[in-house]
Amino acid sequence: MRPLISTLLLLMVTVPPSVLAESNGPAEIREVNAELSTSPANYAMIAPPKYAPPDAPSATKVIDKKFIAAMASLAGAETLRLTTHQLVLEHEYAAGAPWVTSVPSTPHMIGKYGTIFASEALLAYELKKPHRWLPGDRMVQKLWWVVPGVMTPIHIKNGARSIGTQAPAGCPVAECGPQ
Repeated sequence: MRPLISTLLLLMVTVPPSVLAESNGPAEIREVNAELSTSPANYAMIAPPKYAPPDAPSATKVIDKKFIAAMASLAGAETLRLTTHQLVLEHEYAAGAPWVTSVPSTPHMIGKYGTIFASEALLAYELKKPHRWLPGDRMVQKLWWVVPGVMTPIHIKNGARSIGTQAPAGCPVAECGPQ
């Protein structure tokens, strides 16, 4: 009795109700049984049809080669800006520029510019990630590159401007003159 119950339970769990609802009528079952009963080889158990689960939402890969390349170029530009800004502050402070009262510590500068980079990277990631609740999400996903694409030249320009920094004309401190 137990093998019969376990077999029925197994069939009830593996065969979905939609398959049972689409089964053949009684007349067709009798015809199939008549055909199967003629041959002893047909006594083998027939496997139930395969049940395909509903399509799960496909996981989109957000961090791919393009994303890594864009973020690497943004990180390089941000590093250029950090390094040149730090050097300009050190040289102006050493020259006695009155507008530089102290040079910020390197960890402070890294924390400040690292936060800016992290917010830019997070914004690009969130733009590229799919949002099912957002109408027009496909268009928004295609614009993820705008943040690194716009900010990279800005950081490079700021870094290059810091490299070309010269002492201002008419500096009140004698040490500010051209060196």
